Amino acid sequence: MNKKLSFSFKATIPLFIGVLLVYFSVKNITPSEQINIKKSFFNADYIYILISLLVGLISHFLRALRWKLLINPLGYKLKLKNSIGSIFICFLANLGIPRSGEFLRASLINFYNNIPFDKTLGTILSERIIDLIILISLIIIGAINYPIINFNYSFSSTKTFVLIFTVILLFALIFYYFKGLIFESVKLFLNNVKRGMFSVFKIKRKSLFIIYTFLIWTFYFLMLYISKFSLDETSNLGIEIIFISFVAGVIAMTLTNGGLGTYPLAISSILVQYDVSFESAFAFGWLVWTSQTLLIIIFGSLSFIFLPILNK
Repeated sequence: MNKKLSFSFKATIPLFIGVLLVYFSVKNITPSEQINIKKSFFNADYIYILISLLVGLISHFLRALRWKLLINPLGYKLKLKNSIGSIFICFLANLGIPRSGEFLRASLINFYNNIPFDKTLGTILSERIIDLIILISLIIIGAINYPIINFNYSFSSTKTFVLIFTVILLFALIFYYFKGLIFESVKLFLNNVKRGMFSVFKIKRKSLFIIYTFLIWTFYFLMLYISKFSLDETSNLGIEIIFISFVAGVIAMTLTNGGLGTYPLAISSILVQYDVSFESAFAFGWLVWTSQTLLIIIFGSLSFIFLPILNK
């Protein structure tokens, strides 16, 4: 019973935090701000949003190809259709229960490709470690090259409370997730996933793996960069501002279910530091998050439908 309660707590607390942040984000918006935010949504050029989503699809396709390279050294051949479908289902599952998608992804490949669950999970963990290293590198690059926060910004008492609460919450969640990652990494390493984790060192086409990884993260960045042209006030933002927003957004995505609440808040909090109006920054953050989430929901649902058909 305690284990069930612990699982329920871990599964629901990020969702609860995300909903809470959404509530605080919209609670104190004035009627005039609401009107301006609606105008930003209605006047947005959605052609750029569609282009950014196309770039996002390409990044997921590249991730599927990269995963095939990780599976090959284990002596198994992963079908591309199963790789793509399971990745979308993984992202979709993580919208509901954080980190559940990785286990579901490994289970699907075990079911459809008959690749052992533990070895597949090891390759997924290896992917996560690589992405974590890249994220840390991006944070360091951003901290060294760009002034991330300008504190010459006037906050109301409510906004100050929300900011302090958010900062404390982010640090607490980062500690919680990194602690769990380290524990799970050690535990899995000592068990059956060792071969899967170290498959990255046995890849025959290492240069191709590096190219895929570089392109995946480049396209992630381009998704946000292209989206900036959808709003007039964000269209002239420099690459350094988008880069800082990108890093903040990636961190926020790991803290709650698919970045619910945290992603728009992270993006808008960065943009207002660079003289973007609150209304435009708020609209931009939610516009980008909503479009990316819809992409995952649509293609994740389609994958659930078509994977059994394609493997019939």
